[in-house]
Amino acid sequence: MSAFATLQSLTRKPRANEHCDLCGVGVAHQHQHLIDPASRRLACVCDACAVLFSQAGETKYKRVPRRARFLANFQMTEGQWDSLMIPIGLAFFVESSRDNRVLALYPSPAGSTESLLSLEAWWDIVQENPILTELESDVEALLVNRLDREAEYYLAPTDKCYQLVGLIRSNWRGLSGGTEVWEKIRDFFVELKAGSNA
Repeated sequence: MSAFATLQSLTRKPRANEHCDLCGVGVAHQHQHLIDPASRRLACVCDACAVLFSQAGETKYKRVPRRARFLANFQMTEGQWDSLMIPIGLAFFVESSRDNRVLALYPSPAGSTESLLSLEAWWDIVQENPILTELESDVEALLVNRLDREAEYYLAPTDKCYQLVGLIRSNWRGLSGGTEVWEKIRDFFVELKAGSNA
């Protein structure tokens, strides 16, 4: 009996740690997300529930796309970056349909922080980089990494941006963050670049 019980336990599916916020079914570690534009809260969803929000229209939630695109030819001068008044070398910019403006957010040990964005500075950058007109409001962002010598720019799903915020918040130690958090940030961008399509 014990051998049979062992074999039976191997065939059972492991219980999921995460569940769909809409229907309650277990979801895999890599799963889809919806965002509520009013609260900017993400909801974990199964594929079946995500399909319900594939079409544009008036719903509480918007489906977050899964693709990220590395922008190899993106143009931003030091002066333009300085005019955005971001105090660190990481930020993401998302068009809020609720606020009818572009939000500039950056990760911090306390979570995401909003910077007051000069619209003139933003529109100058958009004029030089027309790909930014393709940003889908609420669900896609321009993700900027200027921590290293070579700056990197991505069109990224907003859930990836908030994943970066969570990574920093949960791994920050002391005043400077500690070496572990900076390694995790580097790993995050290596993985993002490897999985993106230009």
